[in-house]
Amino acid sequence: MTSTTRPVRLAGTVLAGGLLLAPLAACNVTSDSVSCSGTSCSVTLSGDGAKADVLNTTLAFGGVSNGRATLRVGGNEVSCAQGESVDAGPLTLECTEVTDNSVKLTASLG
Repeated sequence: MTSTTRPVRLAGTVLAGGLLLAPLAACNVTSDSVSCSGTSCSVTLSGDGAKADVLNTTLAFGGVSNGRATLRVGGNEVSCAQGESVDAGPLTLECTEVTDNSVKLTASLG
């Protein structure tokens, strides 16, 4: 009689390995959308309390005033208008779109 437990164990091991690698991904989403490629992520944050963990740094949306989005990056607060880039700790942020209640940006490692 042949045993089929080995392929099942192997599949379980592969699945468990994949689950262990998931936390190592570049982005953890609690925002509207995050898409990462290499050391750069496109992020959309909207509404009070929107956050994203991007490239091992937490981004939090603080709102928009006079066309400038306020963001908390780790322990720093920065603001940017559409088309501006700012250095924020280990990240460089390029604000690509700022609306009344959201910001779209590209975050990359300094």
